[in-house]
Amino acid sequence: MANRMLGQECFVLKNKAISHLHDFFLNSINSDVSAIDLCDEIPTTDYSLLFSENHDERAKSLEHLGKACQEFGFFYLINGVEQSVVEGALKGISDFFELTNQEERREYLKKNPMDRIRWGFRSHAGENREYLKIVAHPENHCPSKPASFRGAIGEYFKRMHEVELGLAKAISKILGYEETYIEKEFKLEAGFDVSAMNLYPPSFQSKGSIGVPEHTDPGFFVSLIQDVNGGLQMLTHKGNWVTVNIPRNAIFINLGDHLEILSNGKYKSHIHQVILDNNEVNRISMATLHGPSLDTFVAPASRFIDESHPPAYRGMTYKESLEFNGSDEIDVQSSLSLLRIPFSL
Repeated sequence: MANRMLGQECFVLKNKAISHLHDFFLNSINSDVSAIDLCDEIPTTDYSLLFSENHDERAKSLEHLGKACQEFGFFYLINGVEQSVVEGALKGISDFFELTNQEERREYLKKNPMDRIRWGFRSHAGENREYLKIVAHPENHCPSKPASFRGAIGEYFKRMHEVELGLAKAISKILGYEETYIEKEFKLEAGFDVSAMNLYPPSFQSKGSIGVPEHTDPGFFVSLIQDVNGGLQMLTHKGNWVTVNIPRNAIFINLGDHLEILSNGKYKSHIHQVILDNNEVNRISMATLHGPSLDTFVAPASRFIDESHPPAYRGMTYKESLEFNGSDEIDVQSSLSLLRIPFSL
């Protein structure tokens, strides 16, 4: 009975927090950014130029990344992971859903809060997708079937982790710190990364237009690859929904809740959703949430706190934040609304 009451309280608390999400998000963008007249075209960052040996080229690229982080909170990243590796990962996901039957996949239904592989199926007005979630780092957990799956996914995770560390260096420098700052603060070598591999149905097979409802994501950032464009929509700082159409040879990067917390709101974790209206065929995507280590305590950094900018978020470990609204670690559910100061129900 006590566990049931606790679950109900968490559900009510989460729903009340979500009900405030739109208003708080739009009102909390700082005045410097809201005064800028921006178009909604998603910026592109060339990963290779962030580490160019040409000083001017590198400086210009870092400045461009800084604007993308502060004025958008999301961007396309090119020249980070080889296209062949991305295509191999997407082929591996496709094989998983096509070469195994649903009974085999049901092996990974929720068993306990410490699951490291979890499968689920949603088909209702509020959510339409089949998904496989796996813990990808610090240890890669992966289903045994099909045989080619682990290798294809593992190679992508390996390359993406290198990109994660590179972006941590670049963003640290943009924020005015030494380049190892974020890597050390988030303990990224032991970072808790979870990958959600999604199979979205065509619109004529879905039970509504929503693939995944509005939310933000915890962690440092989220990387996304997909086989068919369309579906993912980002809410811009101006309150407009913009559709993500990832160019070939690019990965989509969306800043996470815990970078927002660390920067005391300087960088925002943006609300997004998945819409199925334009899905003519099955669509596959893989969103990987790159997080701090589970034991990392994340709170606003002192550099971003002064009399005019008091701490806007309460601090807690990454593990505590993932479980704060009653979810499991592998669910990687956001608790950002509950961590803001003050939060009133």
